[in-house]
Amino acid sequence: MIPPWRDHFLKGQVIPALPLALHPDGQWSERHQRALIRYYTDSGAGGLAVGVHSTQFAIREPRHALFEPVLRLAAETITASAGPQPFIRIAGACGPTPAAAREAELAASLGYHAVLLSPGGWQHAPEEEFLAHTRSISEILPVIGFYLQTAVGGRAFSRSFWQRFAAIPGVAGIKIAPFNRYQTIDVIHAVTNAGRHDLALYTGNDDNIIADLLTPWPGGLTITGGLLGQWGVWTSKAVPLLREIHNARSTGTSPAEWLSRNAALTDANAAIFDATNHFHGCIPGILEVLRRQGLVPSSRCLDPSETLSEGQAEEISRVSSAYPWLTDDAFVASNLDRWLS
Repeated sequence: MIPPWRDHFLKGQVIPALPLALHPDGQWSERHQRALIRYYTDSGAGGLAVGVHSTQFAIREPRHALFEPVLRLAAETITASAGPQPFIRIAGACGPTPAAAREAELAASLGYHAVLLSPGGWQHAPEEEFLAHTRSISEILPVIGFYLQTAVGGRAFSRSFWQRFAAIPGVAGIKIAPFNRYQTIDVIHAVTNAGRHDLALYTGNDDNIIADLLTPWPGGLTITGGLLGQWGVWTSKAVPLLREIHNARSTGTSPAEWLSRNAALTDANAAIFDATNHFHGCIPGILEVLRRQGLVPSSRCLDPSETLSEGQAEEISRVSSAYPWLTDDAFVASNLDRWLS
């Protein structure tokens, strides 16, 4: 029998990637971190990914030592605020097998359901070594694969790799985020050939979210939800958007309006993720949207050189004004004091 969280995962959910809340001096704000998680649960998100790219990989460095505190605070806050409905808890795991295993064991002890396994640091390893790595980690917690774009530390994998990856029993899903249509289709074909009907496909292609979710892919597969940095902002609008997409897909109606909405969301993501500058400001861009709403105290990153690019703030202002149907400032303003209390 499929565990309740797996059934919830398969149906397709809005799963934000948790940003790290820092004061302007770089100190962690536990108060704002809790508020941010309450924002996600109250927005109707179906889960949360913690300790992933948006949370900043540097939380693992000894000088910051934030990996365990952030995972623990997130787990406690989810327990207190998510209510009785299913809520998927995903922890990031990265690095060599011993390090990733320690992170997976910590996540398991804190009640996380799965790990999102980063390929960062494995750029030059043979594919078979990463498959062996995946098998090892999947013995601790179910694994969600991560096809991470090369611009932020990922690597290209063969279609054969993804077919062998999908065949690993402990793999529960794949976050498809190469920002590349050819590589996205490689994963679709691989999962089809592996015959895994219990494997959830999620878009991480922040540049093509709606198109990924609406497309009836070859082999009859669908990408049912999003595990996204983009959905770390304006989350209360992302939840009904996904619901609309599910309805449009089930009724076979995909009007031209959806193409326009896909373009608008891609335009907004280009500003927030700083596509013009090869995604240099992607994490500060997410934080800047949240800072303007009062959900985090600053757009500061652990690396002080990781800042908004020139003109990025103006671009964020432009898309926020151009696409009010995407933004949720009023929802945040009406609940912020309660979340921060």
